[in-house]
Amino acid sequence: MLWVPDWPVLAAMAVMQVPVHTPAAICAAHRITAVSSTARAHGVRRGMRRRRAQELCPDLELLAPDDSRDAREFEPVAVAVEKVVAGIEIARPGLLFLPAAGASRYHGSEAALAEALVSQVAADSGFESQVGVADGVLAAVLAARGDGVVPPGGSAAFLGPRPVHDLVHAAAGGGVEVRAVSELTDLLGRLGISTLGALAALPGSSMGMRFGALGEWAHAMAGGADLRPPGRRRVEPDIAVVTALDPPAERVDVATFAARRLAEDLHARLVRAGVSAGRLRIGARTESGGELERTWRCGDDAVGGLSAARITERVRWQLDGWLTGSAVRGVQPGNLVELSIRAEDVIAAGTQQPRLWGASSGEDHRARRALVRVQGLLGGDAVVTVELQGGRDDRDRVHLVPFGEQVPPERDPALPWPGRLPHPAPATVLPVARDVVVLDENGGPVTVDVRLAMSGTPASLRDGSPSREHHVIQAWAGPWPMAERWWTPAPRRRVYLQVVLDDGTGLLLASTGGRWAVEAIYD
Repeated sequence: MLWVPDWPVLAAMAVMQVPVHTPAAICAAHRITAVSSTARAHGVRRGMRRRRAQELCPDLELLAPDDSRDAREFEPVAVAVEKVVAGIEIARPGLLFLPAAGASRYHGSEAALAEALVSQVAADSGFESQVGVADGVLAAVLAARGDGVVPPGGSAAFLGPRPVHDLVHAAAGGGVEVRAVSELTDLLGRLGISTLGALAALPGSSMGMRFGALGEWAHAMAGGADLRPPGRRRVEPDIAVVTALDPPAERVDVATFAARRLAEDLHARLVRAGVSAGRLRIGARTESGGELERTWRCGDDAVGGLSAARITERVRWQLDGWLTGSAVRGVQPGNLVELSIRAEDVIAAGTQQPRLWGASSGEDHRARRALVRVQGLLGGDAVVTVELQGGRDDRDRVHLVPFGEQVPPERDPALPWPGRLPHPAPATVLPVARDVVVLDENGGPVTVDVRLAMSGTPASLRDGSPSREHHVIQAWAGPWPMAERWWTPAPRRRVYLQVVLDDGTGLLLASTGGRWAVEAIYD
């Protein structure tokens, strides 16, 4: 594994000719997504808001994100690595995988191989890089970030004490994957799973049932496994598509237009065959007979994740590196006369659990079309999605956004919100609170006075519906007072209580004016 630290900001600084000693950062949607080492020394960190970063470092140079630029500028690094080790795979710009077994024997040791790679990259591209050697993907990524070597069979012990949030370093990068993994690690932390060793100790089947494909992936990563373990593979032939470029393409936009049709053809073949690919081998032939080839590693997702648009995106990045990047560096690869894409490491898509709406069968796309049609019939506000916003109780934190629109929340969820209900959050918030009666050990109603003193210990709960179901309270926590807008003529005052019933159900109870009601249910 070879890693160039802070690659997006380094690539942007190289293109924009920003001096290396200038603190710089990539800013997207008013948040910092990548930071140079100089800016980091001033306290600037990833995820920080732009205004806060500028307060810490007034001279901070803010640069725009550009995936195509990052891939184009990474091509010299890939070429330099290929001089030392053959068969490299680009995971994302700034990070690539390489087989170390044969190369380390040739160079004498893993340390000697790492030194050769770092020296070659620095000599050819001018960038500093770090190399990590380990058995599994996550272990290799973390080893590269620490510039270390993990002995064979030692990945599980190496990962065990590390925080569970380190899983984000193995995510596909830059999109839903990183956000989803970050949300999963936050949830695992609230559930008491703070280390990768604790996560690996859980049953893999339970993680799959609770969190789906993402849970299985996280469990495999925590145990030091590869993205595609051998036990999940099935021998499948590679699927390749080729097209001739007539007239020859000398510009990226012309070649990308042909690549789009090629990507759609490849994706259709993958769907018809019911398979997904772990690697994309992008090839091109020039007028002079030269052969260009580069392998990109795909995420460990079903066919729906490797969509035609994502295939086209990777091909466009690579074409930009070959044509535009080479021309900038004074190297003329020549006009392209042939373009090919080969799907490798092909496995049956059925061995991977699809997403909620069945991405591998195209149902995700059809569901979106159906929602858009409903909006056309009933209006744009008829279909809404749920996002989190700031607030103290779970009802206030729900932010409904019309489907397909970007509406900023009314209240910032990043603010502290003192007095907010403790984690974890309930799984289900009832549309209408259900009245109940909380009884003590003597069968009397439990009340809470102004000093938060309870009249008795909660022992049972009786439903306020006509069925009047009766449950024993096995455990409880609270009460938590919540007073909002106390300075107004109509303040909101209530007391919250968490209870666990004899059937294992967890409830969030709220008391207002001496009456209890169920507001939410815990999973």
